[in-house]
Amino acid sequence: MVNKIRAMLIFEMLGRPPEHVKETMSQLVDKLGELPGIEICKKTVHEPKPVEDKNAKDLFTTFAEVEILGNDINNLVNLVFFAMPSHIEIIEPGELILRNNEISGLLSSLTVKLHRYDEIAKAIVLERNVLINKLKELGVTSIDTGLVKKQLDKKTEDTKVANKKTEKGNKTKKTKKNKK
Repeated sequence: MVNKIRAMLIFEMLGRPPEHVKETMSQLVDKLGELPGIEICKKTVHEPKPVEDKNAKDLFTTFAEVEILGNDINNLVNLVFFAMPSHIEIIEPGELILRNNEISGLLSSLTVKLHRYDEIAKAIVLERNVLINKLKELGVTSIDTGLVKKQLDKKTEDTKVANKKTEKGNKTKKTKKNKK
């Protein structure tokens, strides 16, 4: 007989406006029940509250408490990767007995997911390096976004001035040719 796993999960979310934060959290919780081998027993989505940090203007935070019943440990691990709860507590059973093939399956799934995350991280680093090199080609020496914008605006203005001078020079040459 397969022992189901009862667990309590807590999810946290930050964003704005508060209505969107609550709606998005509710949608996340509802999607948990659609995962294979997962049944939602209880769920509570709390009202969003403003973040009390001065630097976090107009940001709201909410959390949800969700009690689930999972068919097995694999379903629970898939849920964790899908929804990334901030906390998980297994309520029952008091002990879990795993066979070698179950542990192998869990570790293989974990390895595949970690390789995907590693691949994404490496792609982002590569894109970042390409952008930094392009900025260096443009003469940007600092990656402060305000400074980058100013330097790019100056380069654009310098290019416009150079283009106007070239246009004037071309018009002058045409006028001289026409006079001949």
